[in-house]
Amino acid sequence: MSSRPVWLGKDVVGGVPSQARPDRKAPPHWRLDAVFSTNRPHHLAASPDGATLAFVLDFEGTSDIWSIDVSDGAMTRLTTDRGLVAHWEDSAPVWSPDGTMIAYNSEGHVQLVAARGGPSRRLTPGSAGKWLDDGQLVITVERDRCSRLAVVSVGDPWPSPLGPKNGNVGRPRLANGGRIVVAHWPRNDMSRSDIVVVEPDGSWTTLVGHPDRRAANHTVRDDRVAYTLEDGDWAGVFLTDIEGNDHTKLAGGAGDFSDLLWDALGLVALFTSKGRSDLIRIGLDGAVDTLAEGGTWGSPVSTARGTMAIHESSTSPPTIMAIRPGDSPARVYEGAPASIRIAPYAKAERVTFTSSGDLEIEGFLFRPADTSKPVPAVVYPHGGPTAHYGDEWDGHAQYFVDKGYAWLAINFRGSTSYGREFERANHGHWGVGDVDDCIAASHYLAGLGWVDPGRIAIYGASYGSYLALASLVREDNSFACAVAEYGDCDILTSWAQGDREGMEDLERMMGHPADNRQAYRTGSPIHHIGRIRRPIMVAHGERDARVHPRQSEELVEALDQIGATYEYFTYPTEGHGLLRREPQLHFYRRLEQFLDWYLI
Repeated sequence: MSSRPVWLGKDVVGGVPSQARPDRKAPPHWRLDAVFSTNRPHHLAASPDGATLAFVLDFEGTSDIWSIDVSDGAMTRLTTDRGLVAHWEDSAPVWSPDGTMIAYNSEGHVQLVAARGGPSRRLTPGSAGKWLDDGQLVITVERDRCSRLAVVSVGDPWPSPLGPKNGNVGRPRLANGGRIVVAHWPRNDMSRSDIVVVEPDGSWTTLVGHPDRRAANHTVRDDRVAYTLEDGDWAGVFLTDIEGNDHTKLAGGAGDFSDLLWDALGLVALFTSKGRSDLIRIGLDGAVDTLAEGGTWGSPVSTARGTMAIHESSTSPPTIMAIRPGDSPARVYEGAPASIRIAPYAKAERVTFTSSGDLEIEGFLFRPADTSKPVPAVVYPHGGPTAHYGDEWDGHAQYFVDKGYAWLAINFRGSTSYGREFERANHGHWGVGDVDDCIAASHYLAGLGWVDPGRIAIYGASYGSYLALASLVREDNSFACAVAEYGDCDILTSWAQGDREGMEDLERMMGHPADNRQAYRTGSPIHHIGRIRRPIMVAHGERDARVHPRQSEELVEALDQIGATYEYFTYPTEGHGLLRREPQLHFYRRLEQFLDWYLI
């Protein structure tokens, strides 16, 4: 009988596998199990009276809905039926107008739970959006790679569709008269998003819409609509009424505004630039005041205790904070174990280096405590690619830095928070300039003096995995080894295999394969696998819908054909992200052994 655990699928090697080094010990202050056990609160939602905060908490292998009394901090676990959900793909719970019920998403269905507690009830397939009243809920349903609004009754949950077709919709907001305001991404312009108004009879009109520009992040109070819109290189804040009169620009600058929220004093928002965000308030006269600076802020809500939001930074785990004008932010909930709270942190140092086309690339460099001798290093490109690595908590990076590694997380071309031109710099040609940026990062590290040029690895997940593989194919002399975690090897076949969001990401940035087939081929490292001379580690979740596991299977088959040195393992319980305890710990322990061995 096999002794292999049920959460581990394939575990195969090509060549001689890495070995556990007897001379390498655990880092002095950080442990992988403590990193996993750091509970992450996310997606806040305030009750109608502002007295209670509902949120999602990643806790002991679940992503359940919890509530907290904002006056005394008393916490209540409301659900027990949600498995772990990647926080970047999750959504906030939704309060009913009378504050007695909460709608939330679970396994593709809308669920209901009483705000005071009790058994949950499955309502209907879809995603919770907004309550119309205490008996009706606006939801989002998906069919044929499109999503659409629908209304369901709590007593008779048979959905009635309404609003725009042939595209995708975001989370709705309510205006006076039962009208719904929602973001809409039309299928015929992947680089565009509009804001539309849906009437109670289901008809709809466009409130904000511009070709090749994205309007989003809207918030509604009575008949006033505030929203963000790409205006030049950045997303500014605009204000209009429900009829679309007098679109007025309230705020703009060298950064992107997002997460707009009405409160009694105006608008609360996030302002993000170069991987760093501030929590701000925008007056209706356009005055901008900073409520809280630095790190990464998210999910602001208005409560009886003032504005609450989630904050994290390179030196502090995700924490729910309360912010009042004139006061320092106060901690409401912090889910890190004591060992994480007291551990010494390597502070992220912002660095820049030059890549192809004389383009300046930024990254966050973590330096180990002892650099008296040249140290090994890891280049870490983030996933997305339309995302960024910011001033955020990264316990796994801290673990490896505590072991003595340098860690450089880079914001390659295509990253957000550096302006629209930079964000679109990889459109039409994945795996070209962004790979140049990864290689330039290794050259930057090699020139620091305290990094060993012969002991630099590249590791990434999702799009970062794709870049790690593409970089190794392009110029493996820059890297001693590579790690590819649930990433693409062939973006043409991935376009056909992935889910709606993955397919749309590819088409938005690369065009349809029928119109840009050569670029899809050029950007697919599978066609150049014969160039690989360095060891590579490959891992994938078998339930991954975004990047299908066949991508790693295709890669490993090609590695076998050229006799490459590799390690490959899969996780039957995992999707696009290794979330459960044992798979996550197994992966990072194998990663540690792999890096320790090949960066010896």
